[in-house]
Amino acid sequence: MLIYFVSLFVFNIIFAQPLILILDWFINPDHAPIFVAEEQGYFKQAGLDVKIISPADPADPMKLVAAGQADIGISYQPQFMVAVSQGLPLVRIGTLINSPLACLAVLQTSNIKTIKDLRGKRIGYSTGGIDDITLQTMLKYNGLHLSDVQLVSFHYGQTQALLSGSVDAITGQMRNFEIPEMALAGHPARTFYPEDNGVPPYDELIFITNKKEINDPRLKKFMLAIQQGAQCLKQHPQQAWDIFAKNNPALNNSLNKISWFMTIQYFSLNPGKLDKQRYQAFAQFLLRAGLVTNLPPLNSYAIAES
Repeated sequence: MLIYFVSLFVFNIIFAQPLILILDWFINPDHAPIFVAEEQGYFKQAGLDVKIISPADPADPMKLVAAGQADIGISYQPQFMVAVSQGLPLVRIGTLINSPLACLAVLQTSNIKTIKDLRGKRIGYSTGGIDDITLQTMLKYNGLHLSDVQLVSFHYGQTQALLSGSVDAITGQMRNFEIPEMALAGHPARTFYPEDNGVPPYDELIFITNKKEINDPRLKKFMLAIQQGAQCLKQHPQQAWDIFAKNNPALNNSLNKISWFMTIQYFSLNPGKLDKQRYQAFAQFLLRAGLVTNLPPLNSYAIAES
């Protein structure tokens, strides 16, 4: 029996099937289960030779997967659902991070203790997409309207605007990166989470593929390796960090280490599972907000690959 398993393992390595995975952005702690799966050999054990690519633009994964130039991509659930409503042939096959990461932030030294305290304040935000409706929803949940605050549009530089006093609050800050970055710089923030303020919970990062590929046996193998990576990370976070830091020396710094350990709680331990009710609730949220005008049946764009 031992000879059989050893032979199977060797066979999988020698005849590993190539698979292209395109990340949502540059390599960072959000991708920890992927790199644990790679470093621990789970992809190889599954018979996969995974090529991991960082995109030039966060919009690239959906475009490349839709065009058949990548097998699997990582994207954001809200943007993915908007793309599906626009006709892109994409399907969600798994979840990497099962919680929103973006949040609204103010300085702890400010007199803003609750969202209601934002009345009359200046809020820096990014125009368009999910940020708009998230802010509007969070304000409404706390008895405010957009007309009750002063909106300041930013494409970048929100954190510096907050620190300089140009604005009183900023949206879209990653709770596992920008927030600890501010704390390390001596400017701790007070945060408000969308899922606690009227926005239905959603998956920050998901795995997607082309509709034409949903019966590809490599997908199930890939998701199993990701599950093994997430569970190994949960059980051995320090060891996993040490290996990741050694293999990615440019990322071996205090901020990424803090982010690594902060993000562990948000990784799905059963990434192939699909919470249909949660997806349907978020679809209704997007429809009510007018971010999409229609969505096809859930089973046409989201499946459980486990």
